[in-house]
Amino acid sequence: MTDEHGSLPEEMGEEFWNERYRSSDRIWSGRPNRHLVREVEGLPPGRALDVGAGEGADALWLAARGWRVTAVDISSVALDRAAAHAMAAGAGVADRITWLRADVTRWAPPTPQYELVTAQFMHLYPNPRALLFADLAAAVIPGGELLVVAHHPRDLASGVPRPPHPEIFYEGDAVTAALVEGEWEVLVDEARPSEQVLDGVSHTVHDLVVRARRLS
Repeated sequence: MTDEHGSLPEEMGEEFWNERYRSSDRIWSGRPNRHLVREVEGLPPGRALDVGAGEGADALWLAARGWRVTAVDISSVALDRAAAHAMAAGAGVADRITWLRADVTRWAPPTPQYELVTAQFMHLYPNPRALLFADLAAAVIPGGELLVVAHHPRDLASGVPRPPHPEIFYEGDAVTAALVEGEWEVLVDEARPSEQVLDGVSHTVHDLVVRARRLS
């Protein structure tokens, strides 16, 4: 959860994000995260926790495929917008999503409860980040999966426009350190490249993708 203008993570509370979402009719693309689609589309639907849900694209994609989703975000404006998108989606999508406003640095999910816990681009300082990942891992039931996607720190050295706070970027060990040894199988831990145009310039960017399954 970063801001391209360089705001510090601790400054980016509810009102910051509410104002950010009020500034435009749509902040994000409206499409689900491509890594979520790639990693999750073959899984049988169950209960999912979507952390940092924003305008709801990931939650809607999951719900449309039969998942029962708890979608969490700090911004009430984003969640109201997401709920409206869900109502417009039809096919019972809205009925399968619970929208929850919470600051994940002060809130922990019930444990263990979910077949899938997913966090997309949650960029915090190391201490709150470690606590968050431990909470998310604890929320996964045996046989369930944790999926974390983030901007990889190698982009900082290659000129990709990113907030000037290198400590909020991390590699896979920041996620896997939260997994109790012997209780998890790491299925994916990689930096995936893609070409993106940012500020009118084409860049090769890298997304960290970590997917792990909690052993039964």
